[in-house]
Amino acid sequence: MKKINRTKLFLIIVFAISFTIAGIYYLLEGTGVGTIGFTIFGLIYMYIPAISVVIVKKFFYREKIKFDLLISFKINKWFFIAWLLVPVIIFSTIVINLILPDVAYNSEMSGLDNLLTPEQIEQREQSLNSLPVNLLWLTLLQGLIAGLTVNALAAFGEELAWRGFFLRSYEYMKFFKAAVIIGFIWGIWHAPLVLMGHNYPQHLQIGVFMMIILSILLTPIFLYITIKAKSVIAASIMHGTMNAIAGISIMSITGGNDLTSGITGLAGFITLTIFLIALIIYDYKISKDKIFISKINNYL
Repeated sequence: MKKINRTKLFLIIVFAISFTIAGIYYLLEGTGVGTIGFTIFGLIYMYIPAISVVIVKKFFYREKIKFDLLISFKINKWFFIAWLLVPVIIFSTIVINLILPDVAYNSEMSGLDNLLTPEQIEQREQSLNSLPVNLLWLTLLQGLIAGLTVNALAAFGEELAWRGFFLRSYEYMKFFKAAVIIGFIWGIWHAPLVLMGHNYPQHLQIGVFMMIILSILLTPIFLYITIKAKSVIAASIMHGTMNAIAGISIMSITGGNDLTSGITGLAGFITLTIFLIALIIYDYKISKDKIFISKINNYL
């Protein structure tokens, strides 16, 4: 009996496990965004892609994982670019956000207060008064540290699949075509989280489409970093840092809504498009590699 294609098998497994676990969590707990329970569920959800990869590679095909999926800790400059490019993107998003109508800078970093109870807001204000430094810089510092450590570890659960397994699966394709397909799949995989109120609590259904767009815009950047660094660890650092400090792009503004504000909204989409164009220009005009117009397997 002929074995099912690796990629199809992975997709069946990852979506079956992910959506089943999300459904069970929803039936037991409801939405619960912002609770400890949802945080734990989110961490488990992030590792389902990696678990699915192991199932496919080890149990069905008896293949190696470390080399095939670019698990390398050999540090190079692209690890640092992956880490430090994120705050540049986030602060650029804030600037773009301030250009949009009815949006203003929020020096008190209270842009997420609409998600908090009055008691939580009061507790936050008391905590702010006792801080020796501005909350923005403290959040940035903590996020950068988390991006290199715990958040990178959590993001690895996704990156092993989306930037590791899929790079090998679509290595025969040209870079940009593969990036769009991977981004689309990655975005759909987020659907249960979004429908529970994650990222787009004011627009659940539209939020699913917004997440797909966000994933498609982020994927070429993450893939490019992975190929240049020759490691999914670099992509994990970028992903983890993005998760850690993305909130800054919402906390620091007043106005707008979840479809327009922050890295996950229109301002973020505009910012990522600008950075993506800049990356394409760099790749075509400056870099010796021409990754965007080449097949992926030329650089793996």
